[in-house]
Amino acid sequence: MSAPARLRRLLSETKIVVAPGVYDGITARLSEQAGYAAAYMTGAGTSMARGYPDFGLLTMNEMADNAGMIARTISVPLIADADTGYGNELNATRTVREYEMRGVAAIHIEDQVSPKRCGHLDGKEIVPKDEFVAKIRAAAAARRDQDFLIIARTDARAVTTFEDAIERANAALEAGAGMAFVEAAQTLEEMAAVPKLVKGPCLLNIVPGGKTPQVTLSEAEAMGYRLAILPGLLITAVVEAADRALEALKAGDPAKAVPGADLIAAFARFGTAEWNALRRGG
Repeated sequence: MSAPARLRRLLSETKIVVAPGVYDGITARLSEQAGYAAAYMTGAGTSMARGYPDFGLLTMNEMADNAGMIARTISVPLIADADTGYGNELNATRTVREYEMRGVAAIHIEDQVSPKRCGHLDGKEIVPKDEFVAKIRAAAAARRDQDFLIIARTDARAVTTFEDAIERANAALEAGAGMAFVEAAQTLEEMAAVPKLVKGPCLLNIVPGGKTPQVTLSEAEAMGYRLAILPGLLITAVVEAADRALEALKAGDPAKAVPGADLIAAFARFGTAEWNALRRGG
């Protein structure tokens, strides 16, 4: 079964699908080994891993190549950030084809002006609704596998109104999107209203410290969300762990910087036994 078909099957079940945000082979493999049934390639994490803020500075090729690397590293379906589709309808068409041929199961395309900004930062701008809908329609038509999921993300709540965000989400679903992503609802009441007002399955972006109030996964499920992504989960955990280790190293004893470190065991989690078995005579 293809990755898009497996994701569709997961989303058809009653339990909410939880996809931790991953940005490289390490975080992707750890997420799968932790038992998560799907992963989400975060654009913010992908940008930060290359030394940039989440300001839409990476190209489509950089994003698609990273998604492809992650998709071949894990066996669970990968949902990936595709920013604004990197241009107009023509660019959105190519974006779908590039991500799809790399084994990605789903992408989301948003209605921000390019270059975009993180959905929980101020100063966003959005394109006209008709332009957004045209890109979603082109993206849906570009799929070779009809199970490949197009997620329509709108950032209108931060720029215009909540009502406009709902209207854009529904228009995108009518244009062929299979899921709606209303970014940065500002109250619990708005969060709960999204799955009721949107005429299709909904994604919730959980960002501690962001614009959206914090809820548990069970609360998100009860509201009616089908997919929860946590883009900042692992990147912030890694940054904090690295800061602690580097600070501890200043004491002069590397062994105390990461107590109990076992590099051989870490290597084993990334397939040393499998690859050693392929050696001649192995």
